[in-house]
Amino acid sequence: MNQRPVAVITGATSGLGRLAALELARRGTALGIVARSRARADELRRDIEAVAPGGGPVEVFLADLSSLHDVRRAGQEIAARCPRIDVLVNNAGVHAFSQRITAEGLSEMTVVNYLAPWLLTHTLRDALIASAPARIVTVASEAARRAGGLDPARDLTLTAPYGRRASSRLYGRTKLMDIMFSAELARRLTGTGVTANSCDPGFNTTGLGRDLPGAGVLEKVLTRAGIGDPRRGAGIIVRLATDPAFATVTGGYFSVKEARPLGCPPPGRSADTQRELWEETSRLVEKILGITL
Repeated sequence: MNQRPVAVITGATSGLGRLAALELARRGTALGIVARSRARADELRRDIEAVAPGGGPVEVFLADLSSLHDVRRAGQEIAARCPRIDVLVNNAGVHAFSQRITAEGLSEMTVVNYLAPWLLTHTLRDALIASAPARIVTVASEAARRAGGLDPARDLTLTAPYGRRASSRLYGRTKLMDIMFSAELARRLTGTGVTANSCDPGFNTTGLGRDLPGAGVLEKVLTRAGIGDPRRGAGIIVRLATDPAFATVTGGYFSVKEARPLGCPPPGRSADTQRELWEETSRLVEKILGITL
């Protein structure tokens, strides 16, 4: 990649990530797309070339974000192929309405929504610092306020079955972890020139509940009614990634509504709890990968 700004983004082949990637491309940003499907990544590349002809190059990195081994491999590949990374956007996420256990013995929703961005960020940490000033944007959600209590050691490895009703609380818990991770990361990056912030993209119809029966029909109805416009959600992601006003802002959690600062929900608000989550996460990732971080 050349000296244009470089942004690495997960979950860019659909939903908010796709819209954010297209907007970043329009602004001349070179993109590193982390995707599971080569076909969908190639489709996105064609869309980018259509809206931003002559814009920044697009690199594709294939990875299954439900596999920590694959996340680490992809992160190492990105670091090797991208001499600089100005922005990392941790956007990929899933709301599973029933429990799915990964090959590594973890809950898929916990891995994709929280452990994967934690590990990808860790793997790209040196590259981001070497590229400073740089930014890390993690897409969280106000669903975090429905998380209930939090026990890091228990919740990271929880694989008990659940149904559609309980899924909202568990999804919210993974998003609470994202907010906590971003706040602790900001403290750990103090003095490096790399900022870390999270955001709530609001309610968006794009990709609404992939596992939910009738989601496609509901999405069309809400779109016609003007409810859940995904461009607003993509807008806060792009703003945190590019707006000069956020160049030195770090450790924040921001609303889709005019980038208003939000507080971390109480179960994860204390710095001690955020540090505990980080340390438990590090121990779990080391155990799964058989390495020392």
